[in-house]
Amino acid sequence: MDEKRERELRRKAVRLSLRGLTPRAILAQIQRSRRWLFKWLNRFAQGGWGALKSLGRQPRSTPGQYAPQAHRLVARARRQLEKRKVGLVGARSIQRELRRGRLLRKMPAEATMYRWLHADGILKPSRRKARAVYLPRPTVAWNYSLHLMDWTARYLEGGTKVYAFHTVQVSNHALRQTISPDKSFVAARQHVLEAWKTLGLPDGLQIDNDAAFSGGHKAPRIISQFVRLCLYVGVEPIFIPVDEPEWNGLVEGIHSLWGRSFWRRRRFRSVAHVQQAAPEFETWYARDYLPTRPVSAEQPLVLRQRVTTQQVHALPDQLPITSGRIHFIRQVSPDGQIKILNETWRVNKRLAGQYVWATIVTQTRQLMMYYRRAADQPVRLVKLYHYALPEPVAPLRSEFKRPYRRRRMCTML
Repeated sequence: MDEKRERELRRKAVRLSLRGLTPRAILAQIQRSRRWLFKWLNRFAQGGWGALKSLGRQPRSTPGQYAPQAHRLVARARRQLEKRKVGLVGARSIQRELRRGRLLRKMPAEATMYRWLHADGILKPSRRKARAVYLPRPTVAWNYSLHLMDWTARYLEGGTKVYAFHTVQVSNHALRQTISPDKSFVAARQHVLEAWKTLGLPDGLQIDNDAAFSGGHKAPRIISQFVRLCLYVGVEPIFIPVDEPEWNGLVEGIHSLWGRSFWRRRRFRSVAHVQQAAPEFETWYARDYLPTRPVSAEQPLVLRQRVTTQQVHALPDQLPITSGRIHFIRQVSPDGQIKILNETWRVNKRLAGQYVWATIVTQTRQLMMYYRRAADQPVRLVKLYHYALPEPVAPLRSEFKRPYRRRRMCTML
């Protein structure tokens, strides 16, 4: 609002009124409402010309104002939560901590807490990544079956952690779950073998970059035991972009569903108690939930080979690197690079912010990087590197070879 212009109009309205003009005649010259006119005529009658100045908009009292020490207590509670070995550190946890100590009579809202924490530098503003033109996601086809695998964690009373591993088949959303006290390679191995017994062997397994899958985040060029297990049975691991769980949205949704429909509806005493009750969730999912979900069937139907108990027992203790492919979806950094297995590789600065699909072919010891500008554009091989491996590569055993020819590239088609 132009305060100077408004004050001139108010003075003009008062002068016209003092001359004896009617409200209708005044408003014919000043395009304002009757309410506006009588408001300022009353102000003039009470305070003279000085009363035609706009009043400040700041409230005279602030009944909703928080206690002076509230800001400091929120920051202190957040730092205390960060030091604990178990628990969460979000706004709800801070509120719970303040209520336990009865430190505040009026509890700040979550948005207010986050604003204070950002102002104190405890929370850092998120960096927005450059928007990619095309996202190279793996796709399902009759000759490429895809599974998504991930884990989620919950806490029992007392702080004991429970891990739920989920593997879901993309084509029909069939599910396999395993409950474990940890997320080690042994737990991941046990789960994925059980999934392959019931759901069958996929062609690709999409996973995140957790150390149990990737082998850790320190030594470069480590082919983890989990990746070796996948290659041994002819499954291609596909690592999603780092710190971008939304790429595994389907299995993340399963985590949420498990929490809402199973975990929150009862109280568990121990990990064994959760394991004992876990089949109830899988039964409910397959019988009641899954039939209501729209899924796409693979065409034509391909009977998927399943891992047998005998094959599981025959797995060697030290798995070799087997002939096959390991895939990575990565976003190119501002300096034109990507990171694969704790090692930096140059792509192209012109692709900064875009996603590329990188594939290690173990039998040829090559690292190939592909890029697609848009869905209607062809796939381009942008980089080809020699990729030395620390040991010989074993051929894929005949019992795990697929009876059909798999697509040359499992994405961007």
